[in-house]
Amino acid sequence: LEKSVSVKVDSDLTLLLTSGVYEIKKMEPRSRLRSIVLICLFLAIAGIVGFGYFCQDQVCALSKRDILMNQESITSISSELHDNAGKPLQLLGNPGLSYEEVLNDDFQFDMNAHDVMVFLHIQKTGGTSFGKHLVRDLDLKRPCTCQRKKKRCYCFRPHRNENWLFSRYSTGWKCGLHADWTELVGCVDQELDKNEGETAKRRYFYITLLREPIARYLSEFRHVQRGATWKNSRHWCLGKQATANELPPCYTGDNWFGVKLEKFAGCEYNLAANRQTRMLADLALVGCYNRTYMQKEERDRIMLASAKRNLAAMSYFGLTEYQKISQYIFEETFNLRFAIPFEQHNTTVSTTTMNNLSIEQRKKIEDLNALDIELYSFAKKLMFQRFEKLKAKDNDFNVRFSHLGNLGVKNGVTEFNWDSNIDDVTDMH
Repeated sequence: LEKSVSVKVDSDLTLLLTSGVYEIKKMEPRSRLRSIVLICLFLAIAGIVGFGYFCQDQVCALSKRDILMNQESITSISSELHDNAGKPLQLLGNPGLSYEEVLNDDFQFDMNAHDVMVFLHIQKTGGTSFGKHLVRDLDLKRPCTCQRKKKRCYCFRPHRNENWLFSRYSTGWKCGLHADWTELVGCVDQELDKNEGETAKRRYFYITLLREPIARYLSEFRHVQRGATWKNSRHWCLGKQATANELPPCYTGDNWFGVKLEKFAGCEYNLAANRQTRMLADLALVGCYNRTYMQKEERDRIMLASAKRNLAAMSYFGLTEYQKISQYIFEETFNLRFAIPFEQHNTTVSTTTMNNLSIEQRKKIEDLNALDIELYSFAKKLMFQRFEKLKAKDNDFNVRFSHLGNLGVKNGVTEFNWDSNIDDVTDMH
């Protein structure tokens, strides 16, 4: 005689386990040993579920917020993350509070507590200008204090000298030059503990910008052509740096000055291709920079799915081509106000380069950035969904939107030029 007990596993574990429901059978005394083993299994599963669901957010790797994301996207994205045996891949890391949690009615970005905004700065997406907006143009009780002739500002909490912003212009490149999602998630908390001399339970809010992939790629090409490199980037993953065999250089000498587009696009190890997807994905899922870990098609599929998942779970992201909408979403999401309006520049150096491309060159660049093109399409759709929801909740939308940045606190508009001169010596190395 058998009695069945069905145990429904919490949704937080459905990405980690092959099935959400397990059946435990209770046998007669003649199978007492088997019964004991199965009961222990039940208790273990129940313990994992309870620990993952109820423990404190910053402590648990299986906390509820690690899996929360845009409801429309989670089914399609999660179903793609499987290994070669068909088993769901574990999603690693703690990407901070999700967008859904931030939109709760009682949410407030609390600078008086331990909230930290983490800016993931992807090259040539307008991150330099946005980063300056964060440290210079927010209307704060205690504004950031910027030092002359130094590209560093102190962005401290109102009543104590602790950072509320983790970015290039506030803390510097603490997790590496243009650190990606994989590097930041495994580094930020440790670096802040070291910087502030104490361990704190912080809430993290990851933010980033994306740009139309072809324009971004060409902007990076022109940047490198002028002599810039990012060879000091760590490319850290699973406790180690990418090796020279995994990421061999595309050029000899100090830089790639004067490189032609064909040669730039012809190097298979050039990280400019699909840079946005790679920098937003959890690279531990694809063996970091080890290209022999899995087939290229499988690697691309998993990396894109992971990038979509992480982007959708971020507290905020903006698109470089939609400055005004991006500014509005940021202000409404965090209940913070910029003292100036963001300015839109639709004609850049990369635009001129793009207009001079041959059909063959355009096709080559599109093929190289196929993952980024799909990611950007996903991001654009998701951003406008968020915009419409915020707009519907805002009874004063027309007035608010037409007067973005007009607080009367500062005069003038910060130039927003994506392809301006190279203004950070660290970007030259």
